[in-house]
Amino acid sequence: TCDTGDQQTTAAVRLKEPAATIVERLKDVATYEGEDAVFECRLSQETAQDAQWFLGDVPLQSNEMNEIRVQGTRHSLILRKVTLEDCGSISFKVGQLSSAA
Repeated sequence: TCDTGDQQTTAAVRLKEPAATIVERLKDVATYEGEDAVFECRLSQETAQDAQWFLGDVPLQSNEMNEIRVQGTRHSLILRKVTLEDCGSISFKVGQLSSAA
């Protein structure tokens, strides 16, 4: 605000989070039944947006079978003791960005 006594003007500053990009995409994984499958991707920067992992169209959450980690810009998914039912497309989405393997 600039106030001269008889006149006043006001302006605002708004910040937008810069857009992140995927700099390391997901890679296909082949493993044996009963082993773990590890998927990783890396963003250009840390982001406040929520990231989501999917097996097919099913969103995944961290639990005893799926471990989801975020370490800075690196996002990883570990599928524990995979079975034939785990075969299919794995995708990672954050904002408008996505990668699949």
